[in-house]
Amino acid sequence: MNLLFAIDSSFLRPLETTLLSIKMNTSRQASLHIYVIHGGSLGLDSVDGRSLSRYCEALDIIYTPILANSDEFSDAPVSERYPETIYYRLLAHRYLPNDLDRVLYLDADILCINDLSKLYNMVIDGDYYAAASHSRLTELTTVVNKVRLRSYESEGYFNSGVLLINLNLVRQRVHANDIYNYITTNKYNLLLPDQDVLNGLYGDKIKDIPDEIYNFDVRKIMTYQLISNGEWDLDWTIDHTVFLHFCGKEKPWFKKYRGRFDSLYKHYEHQSYRLNEKLNLEL
Repeated sequence: MNLLFAIDSSFLRPLETTLLSIKMNTSRQASLHIYVIHGGSLGLDSVDGRSLSRYCEALDIIYTPILANSDEFSDAPVSERYPETIYYRLLAHRYLPNDLDRVLYLDADILCINDLSKLYNMVIDGDYYAAASHSRLTELTTVVNKVRLRSYESEGYFNSGVLLINLNLVRQRVHANDIYNYITTNKYNLLLPDQDVLNGLYGDKIKDIPDEIYNFDVRKIMTYQLISNGEWDLDWTIDHTVFLHFCGKEKPWFKKYRGRFDSLYKHYEHQSYRLNEKLNLEL
């Protein structure tokens, strides 16, 4: 299975926690290969004296760093609000090997608590992507976003934090100039740049997947229980949900973070720290 991440140095430790949770909860028969796109300023193999490549090797995960070429974005609208990094997941097909037919992009503020294989192997032949819309959590916001981005034919406003990418189709039909032109034309309407672009240009080419399974917004656990008439409670979530997504500004690795899944995250985070300590002792 091919997994994609795009991070800077501030997300290295959370990425390690995410990877450990994936490894612990995915079938042992599954081969994992991660691709990490970065801008070159972070030195992914030497942050805090630790090596991401050694960490992945210890987890039996194949690791391929990808240095984004700034020259490829010379025509892209770039500013403090629209940094170069917003293009990494949208144009990842330009960096990934041509023999890959799909890749699963994940934000590094995600915890995997059940096997992701079913999502990864999902049939998406006619769609560019598969993603969760969170439409039942924020129905009014979804309508506003569709009007704002003029994406009337899409099924909802999709979250880009979990994105199964059909590389065969995306290579043919997702073009850098279309993305650049869309940002230039709509720059005053864009609130979440990469996510807005994804929905505005390709919202009708995204397969809707259930967010309570594949992109559970941890801030909305009470809403999930309400819309499911109490079925999607904490026990159900632990048994069925694949990805817990710690959306928003507050992150579970912050000392002052308090949330329903705080202890669960810290369990995986602690296991990740212990693995790093072991690797450092072996140096």
